[in-house]
Parts: sequence; C-alpha cells; structure tokens
Amino acid sequence: MKEKIMAILEDICGAEPGELEADTELFEEGILDSFGVISLFVEVEKQLGVKLEPTELERSQLATPAMIIAEVEKRA
Repeated sequence: MKEKIMAILEDICGAEPGELEADTELFEEGILDSFGVISLFVEVEKQLGVKLEPTELERSQLATPAMIIAEVEKRA
C-alpha cells in the first residue's frame, strides 16, 4: 500500500518516481496545496477503496508522505 500511495502522491505533486522521501515536508516545501489534498483523497478512495474525509483530518496530520500513509493504513 505504501508504494501505491507514494505513486499517487508523485503523480499529484508532479514529482519523479523516488523524488519524494517519507519525511518530505509537503506543504512547507510547496509541493502539495489544498487542491492537491482533495485530489489525493479522491485518488486514494478510487485506487485503494479507502475514504478520507477532509473534515476529519487537519493539514498537520498530512504534512509528510509517511503521515499520509499512516492515516490511510489506519482506515484501510
């Protein structure tokens, strides 16, 4: 699941495969914005069947790929 989430993130962020590290600060580095988060939620639900609600998650819970992976795995 980790690899799939990273691939979704890379696609949404326009990053090359392997460019994003687990601890990359997505918002601080300007890699991900609010629209990107919504796109991420849509793709995670579409590709993995895991529903993430924007009202249930704070931006601080999605700051890095590792944090996003942990949130998706909790709900899987």
